Amino acid sequence: MSLSEAEFFEAGMSLPPDVRKHVALRLLQSVDPDEAFELGTDSWLRTEVAAAYDELQTDPSSALPSDDVWARLESKWAARH
Repeated sequence: MSLSEAEFFEAGMSLPPDVRKHVALRLLQSVDPDEAFELGTDSWLRTEVAAAYDELQTDPSSALPSDDVWARLESKWAARH
C-alpha cells in the first residue's frame, strides 16, 4: 500500500499529539539525525525536565536518590537495544 504525501499527512494528523511527535522525530532522524537529536533534546528539556524541576520545587520530598535515577535510565536504555 502506498500513500500520497497528503494522505500520509492526514493519517498522521489523526494520531494523538504525543505519537505524532515521536513519529515526526523518527522521520526527521531518518533524513537528518543531527537536527532530530537537537529537536528531541530541546523538546525534552522544555517539557519533561521543566515539569520535573517545577514538581521538585513544589515538593522536595519527591526527589529520588541519584542511584535510583541512574538505574531507571540504564534499564530504559537496555530495553531499547
